[in-house]
Amino acid sequence: MEKIMEHTINVALQILPTVAPEKVYATVDEAIAVIHNSGLKYRVCPFETVIEGKYDEVMAVVRQAQEVCFKAGASQLLCYIKMQIKKDADVYIDDKMEKYD
Repeated sequence: MEKIMEHTINVALQILPTVAPEKVYATVDEAIAVIHNSGLKYRVCPFETVIEGKYDEVMAVVRQAQEVCFKAGASQLLCYIKMQIKKDADVYIDDKMEKYD
């Protein structure tokens, strides 16, 4: 039997760290580095980063991205997460973006 949560999904992650104004971009860059180093496909956009992968591996990266922001000095995070999950199919960034690239 096929497991629904084993399909490839997309997660859009926006992290807004509470740090000194001059440290905001550097802290967000730390989170993006975690995503980059995960080996998962991703796309950095102006307001969020979209990550593609299996549910559990994407959510592990989301957690690591949050943790690195705290290690970088954030006192709190506002995290906005959007997911696209299909019951019977995979979701790919390229399917949504190819006509714009």
